[in-house]
Amino acid sequence: MFKKYRVRDYDFKLVLMVIALSVVGVIAIGSAEESLITRQMAGVAAGAVLMIVISFFDYTMLLKLNWLMYGANLALLAAVMLFGEEKKGATRWLVIGGLQFQPSETAKILLILFFAQFIMKHRKKLNTVGIIASCVVMYAVPWLLVWKQPDLSTSMVLLIMFCIIMFAGGISLKLVFAVLAVAIPAVAVVISLALQPDNDFITDNQRNRILAFVNPEEYSTTFAYQQLNSVTAIASGQLDGKGYKNNKITSVKNGNFLSEAETDFIFSVIGEEFGFKGSVTVIVLLFAISLECISVARKAKDVAGTIIGASMGGLVAIQGFFNIGVATFILPTTGLTLPFVSYGLTSLISLYMGMGFVLNVRLQAKRAKQQKNEEVFL
Repeated sequence: MFKKYRVRDYDFKLVLMVIALSVVGVIAIGSAEESLITRQMAGVAAGAVLMIVISFFDYTMLLKLNWLMYGANLALLAAVMLFGEEKKGATRWLVIGGLQFQPSETAKILLILFFAQFIMKHRKKLNTVGIIASCVVMYAVPWLLVWKQPDLSTSMVLLIMFCIIMFAGGISLKLVFAVLAVAIPAVAVVISLALQPDNDFITDNQRNRILAFVNPEEYSTTFAYQQLNSVTAIASGQLDGKGYKNNKITSVKNGNFLSEAETDFIFSVIGEEFGFKGSVTVIVLLFAISLECISVARKAKDVAGTIIGASMGGLVAIQGFFNIGVATFILPTTGLTLPFVSYGLTSLISLYMGMGFVLNVRLQAKRAKQQKNEEVFL
């Protein structure tokens, strides 16, 4: 399970970037909702420990438990439907021992691990109808459980992740373009139909969020209110920001014009208090973490490692883009956290665990290369 690795092969750069981004998150949460800072710090500490521990486990051994992971994932998502706690019209949380837990966040990591092993095992037949159909069906089951919560934003992230997983696994580009040629018009039609008043495809709340994005003036005091205030907060920060925990009466955050400032709109707090410089720092760190994961994926020793690295890089990039897109009003409200920054212990610890696997993918690749060089030398 554990193997000996060289210290110089450890990806300290990735670790430092992840922790640096988490520190920014702790600082921002301390301003947005000071009572939560201790819990977030504990989450960062627990996540960092789990990341380091997982990084020394042989991921190829852990992936042999892929069916157990898949079953556990389905069980948790089904438990949400049966015993979940409802908040704001959605049932997404389980309460276990007094702790709130969101299975849709762990689902992202468990699905990456499951399909990394499944695709590697069937990589020679990946472009056959049978294997593709199997992948679609097995992915559709947990996806539908998330959709029914309802959680449109996470469902969208999972769909994009499926595309990344299949692409990283080696699916034919011809097939990808053929699917896109059909999927893009189909999605446009579905969205158009979903926005019709008498359609039950999406909830009224989801429909109103999309309509508020299309016509913010009409919804300026209701569904577009938070995003309009978010844009105002970010713009008011200008280059250097208004200062950490400032007491200025012009502060959007201080005026309580932002709800969920510690989660959905944490980027707005950073933009207002640390300005353009702070906002760019967060974006650069997210981008750098994603690129580092993709770099690890390119040098992985096997297909499973490639899928893990590429998918984790994609997850950070996609979720980061969605969250910042909402805060800057270039996307409708989604409810997704900003990776490693927003408050939310399930999301935070799940991402740290995913990064632990990425770190081991790199260590395994370096070790395999070292062994190959030694064999050549002998």
